[in-house]
Amino acid sequence: MKSRTVTLVLTTIFFLFVHAAVWAQTPNEQQARRFFDQTYNMVFGKQGSSLHYDVNLVGIFKTSGDIWYKDNKSKFVDERFDVWNDGKTYYKVERKKKTVTLYDATSEKKDKYANDFTFEPDNYTYNIADDPKGYLITLKLKKGKKGMKLVKILLDKKTRAPINLRIKVAFFWAHVNITKFKSGNISDQIFVFPRQTYANYDCIDKRGE
Repeated sequence: MKSRTVTLVLTTIFFLFVHAAVWAQTPNEQQARRFFDQTYNMVFGKQGSSLHYDVNLVGIFKTSGDIWYKDNKSKFVDERFDVWNDGKTYYKVERKKKTVTLYDATSEKKDKYANDFTFEPDNYTYNIADDPKGYLITLKLKKGKKGMKLVKILLDKKTRAPINLRIKVAFFWAHVNITKFKSGNISDQIFVFPRQTYANYDCIDKRGE
């Protein structure tokens, strides 16, 4: 459950912004798209970004982590894993097992749960509303479509930075608070895998598979 939910969080954060350019029709949807586009540029622009997240799945479990993005590169650290993606190779470190698994950066095998939480933007309706803490964007799954049933994202009114996500998972809600958001001044060195740090770990090479 933990691995699946963490994957859900990361995948949702990624797809909400990367695929935000949906074909809006109403003025409300147009505004939602414009705000999404602004957030997209802040998160995935060439300047790079970073954030900390805390997940609470209706009290079942809690977890937290940090993410860095820049172009096609990323880094992810949580309670169990350290992951580096330099755009060519994906390095997954399992600290408890003391293993480093290598994948091609574009390989679907690097995360066995990723396909469970794919996000198709055209499968949703979009709405934006005022909230005491910011702008609330609601994504609702259309009838007959597959995907997460309901996603709510709260954006800061002044900066358009993401504040939190609420994701409907089956009959439960996953709450994701986002803090320490930073856009810009992200060094490329962050995405370089520190080989010496894990020199005594077992290496599993799955590149080319």
